[in-house]
Amino acid sequence: MEHFFKLKTYNTSVGTEILAGFTTFFAMSYILFVNPQLLSLTGMPSQAVFLATIIASATGTLVMGLFANVPYALAPGMGLNAFFTYTVVFALGYSWQQALALVFICGLINILITVTSIRKTIIAAIPQVMQHAISGGIGVFVAYIGLKNAGFLQFTSDSSDILSINDKAYNAHAAVKGVTSVVTGGGIVPALTSFTQSGALLALIGLIIMTILVVKKVPGAVMISIIATTIIGIPMGVTDLSFASSNSLGSSIHQLGTTFGAAFSHAGFGTLFSNSSHILLTLMTIFAFCFSDTFDTIGTFIGTGHRSGIFTDEEIHELETTKGFATRLDKALVADSVATSIGAVFGTSNTTTYIESAAGIGAGGRTGLTSVTVAILFVISGLFAPIISIVPTEAVAPALILVGVMMASSLKEINWSDLSEAIPSFMASVVMGLIYNISYGIAAGFIFYCLIKIIEGKVREIHPMLGVVTIGFILNFIVLAIL
Repeated sequence: MEHFFKLKTYNTSVGTEILAGFTTFFAMSYILFVNPQLLSLTGMPSQAVFLATIIASATGTLVMGLFANVPYALAPGMGLNAFFTYTVVFALGYSWQQALALVFICGLINILITVTSIRKTIIAAIPQVMQHAISGGIGVFVAYIGLKNAGFLQFTSDSSDILSINDKAYNAHAAVKGVTSVVTGGGIVPALTSFTQSGALLALIGLIIMTILVVKKVPGAVMISIIATTIIGIPMGVTDLSFASSNSLGSSIHQLGTTFGAAFSHAGFGTLFSNSSHILLTLMTIFAFCFSDTFDTIGTFIGTGHRSGIFTDEEIHELETTKGFATRLDKALVADSVATSIGAVFGTSNTTTYIESAAGIGAGGRTGLTSVTVAILFVISGLFAPIISIVPTEAVAPALILVGVMMASSLKEINWSDLSEAIPSFMASVVMGLIYNISYGIAAGFIFYCLIKIIEGKVREIHPMLGVVTIGFILNFIVLAIL
């Protein structure tokens, strides 16, 4: 194990890697329950999506660990699954089988741009200042997820600012039953919760425990804190010991036949391009899928890998000078690109590298053994989903908050007194967290970086690939506006 994962080389141990794997898994295990709930709205059997989520996550994460030897975990991406459901199926009218076909094509494109080195060329083209901004932005983003999941935040919106309820235009005089989603405008006001709810109190206790253990450098501090907080949550009524879960392995296997290979059925690829008037729309949808998937991954790798030393400056530099898959970053990109197509075959939306991997990295994970641990836990979760589900979100949230704090230190490398650096850095870091989207944060940073270079008459300092990608982002926003 030492020889295969090179534990001594990366200054880690078996125990540390396993604990990091547990930490990452619990930080992202919510996807096992959220993904089936979301995709089932399209008509897909939820039990099949549950098992497809496990298979896609375990397979992609295992490849990441064994092939790339890096501590990243993969699963169907949040945001991408919402795009799959609400935009592709509900708004555009594609069947869920056709949507899976679109995801499969996206996976093939990701593989193509990876093996042809386009993906790593994009990474190599990102200026050093933007890499620091993305890394710090990921920290802001992760910490914000933690604050939200902890229940520390509450949001107030005046009725005049509510834009839609249940994806329908809001009418103040019409009764709304069974509210599932509310979209509000800029009038929403965030505030600190009053801590009258037990969930927020439990998260606060967990944050205090974890802060003490981390500052004291206690081995396994993050995992110890998660377990301790889960136990404390029992008498507080936050940790649910009923073990009730609608997800079971038996029913999942039975229903998997419905989604497995559905992308290649008559209802999938068989009709995807049958309507010539929809071909342009189909291509635009594939483009939107691929762009978000690609830059979510790139942002996660740069943001977490650069700060922790998993991907060194030398490795990032070697992306331009080496061929094939010589570095861990090269191999990590391959592992990520393969996962989406695998997930589509079994019946789930785009599979991508999870930002919650930062929790495991913060717990000391440095090699693929962390990922292998996560993959094994995903497989086991098929049998023990009810047990896994008892770990409350509030117990994991403190880990995300502290990891975000650690990662935000990258912002100190930016010369904030120089507006030519400060403006694009702010857009790529703070904005990333506020708009709750990695890709859009990177897009904002790139667009303003190129704009400032043009204003300063330094167009030649813009890497050609960076210019192409920035134009692609602008086109992507136009596509999303049209969709």
